[in-house]
Amino acid sequence: MEEPNPCITCGICCTHFRISFYWAEADDAPGGFVPAGMTERLNHSMRCMKGSNQVPRRCSALSGTVGEQVACTIYENRPTPCREFPVYFDDGRPNPKCDELRATIGLPPLPHAPMPNAPSPHTPLPNAA
Repeated sequence: MEEPNPCITCGICCTHFRISFYWAEADDAPGGFVPAGMTERLNHSMRCMKGSNQVPRRCSALSGTVGEQVACTIYENRPTPCREFPVYFDDGRPNPKCDELRATIGLPPLPHAPMPNAPSPHTPLPNAA
């Protein structure tokens, strides 16, 4: 039985980082996929997810309650930084930054993931209902 993805009970990274990415990832550019209406311009070549460029931060695509139950409303179309932030490294070790952020909201550190199919940033999260 596969372990549940720890991200769906956390979501703190979506309220901590400015989620910035190359402008052409947005769907108003040819081949783009991130909903442009959920982004804002940073400069001539970069955008970020709305809600992640000011403090307090909360990505506009995040639904639910951080530390309890969350979902990304654009998971299949999320930007590169969200796709590349590892919860676990290839050897099964948890990302120390992830554990550090989890601690700020009272969540325990993640266990080492000995199984080869450990939850990763590529494990689908449920879409918001």
